[in-house]
Amino acid sequence: MCRTDSLSEPPEGNRRRGGEDVDPAFTALLEDSVEDLYESAPCGYLSTLMDGTVAKVNGTLLDWLGLRRADLVGRRRFADLLTVGGRMYHETHFAPLLRMQGELRGVALEMKTAEGRRIPVLVSSSVKHGSEGEPLLIRTTVVDASDRRAYEEELLRRRQDAERAREEAERTRAEAEEARRQAEADRERLADALAVLQKSLLPDTLPAVPGLETAVHYHAASPDQLGGDFYDLFAIGGGRWAFFLGDVCGKGPQAAALTSLTRYTLRAAAQHDPEPRAALTALNTALHERYTAGGDPRYCTCVFGILEPGGDGRTTVRLASGGHPPALVMRADGRAEFLHTPGGLLVGALPTAPFTSATTTLAPGDTLLLYTDGLTEARTGPTRHTLFGEDGLLDFAAEHTSAAPRTLIAALAELLRGLGDGLNDDTALFAIGAPASEAPSSEAPSSEVPASQAPGSQAPAFEARPGDPAHPATRHPR
Repeated sequence: MCRTDSLSEPPEGNRRRGGEDVDPAFTALLEDSVEDLYESAPCGYLSTLMDGTVAKVNGTLLDWLGLRRADLVGRRRFADLLTVGGRMYHETHFAPLLRMQGELRGVALEMKTAEGRRIPVLVSSSVKHGSEGEPLLIRTTVVDASDRRAYEEELLRRRQDAERAREEAERTRAEAEEARRQAEADRERLADALAVLQKSLLPDTLPAVPGLETAVHYHAASPDQLGGDFYDLFAIGGGRWAFFLGDVCGKGPQAAALTSLTRYTLRAAAQHDPEPRAALTALNTALHERYTAGGDPRYCTCVFGILEPGGDGRTTVRLASGGHPPALVMRADGRAEFLHTPGGLLVGALPTAPFTSATTTLAPGDTLLLYTDGLTEARTGPTRHTLFGEDGLLDFAAEHTSAAPRTLIAALAELLRGLGDGLNDDTALFAIGAPASEAPSSEAPSSEVPASQAPGSQAPAFEARPGDPAHPATRHPR
């Protein structure tokens, strides 16, 4: 930044800008030193060596963290300032990408203060290179992202306002119509905002896994509440693929924050150690430290697995479960059985939790089905005790044992629609299958299921087949 005293001064009178006189008092306001601008900037700045050791930090970031300059410079690394989940993400994603690309912008992390408080931040970093292209140091900008949480709280307040408006509308007929219109408008705006948030919690597409077919379906019980069901599928190297499906406790913005933390923690853990029990253990630690240990118990159920396709058309599946309904394996010979993982506890409820794993093999024509409890706890009768249950799922599977993943998911989506008001919870379905033949017909019928706009409607299923791009799924937030 240039200082005004570096400019040529006219011999007499006030300086001029664009032919107009400039007040010297105003000019004096612009006389900021570069060091003062750095130290008092509205965002945090720090420079680190290539190994992450802090070499320089501004006063703004020190004030946020409650630390002294002597505590950081030359003593600690940038990763030491992050939470457990943030350090894991930094080591597995942030640092490698920064080394490859030389620059990263707007990455969401959490920093720890001296008192243990967490600060949500957006981090941007760039590598400074020497004259011969060698990396010298890393410059990092840290922006306080606390307003994001305030935004979630505002969404919750807006929903409560809409409910109060509807109650007020019932008092008089004259006021009812106007209040109803206002409530509908508020609900529409809320649904639009929640839809954007919900979309960010689920992958837009699933990648195509060589030698396998996949299909998913998401049913939203309510369009004006954020849901907590989640799933994902991604490569982890060596021809292996990781997948998971689960359900967090609660609904609304709090469930959305928990879902986001769960997904990113599992993705980072899979890159660090792809063993299913290790991934769930890392998630248990992150959730317990973030919520339960602070007096705000939050947890989830989850199935995490690894796919290892073989050269003979068979795929080995290793998975572990934390309090989640058992996966269902449908064999090409007509058998259907649950793949139980006994003893798995809710993830995040306790500081340490044992998780058990199970292994199976998908031969050509076999399908593995994962689901959330919205399916098995759906009411099929007039009372809340008449549930679809695991027995109902087994009976359904017995009639569809030869169905490919996309056909199976389409049939389950049709079943969900038929349950009507009996389906009062979000439901996620995820099927993985080894095709009966190596080259599925390109003329196979589409597995998309039309979605209604009414509350409780289902979004269309979609699948990723070998060699085909994954099809996007339309979803409604709950």
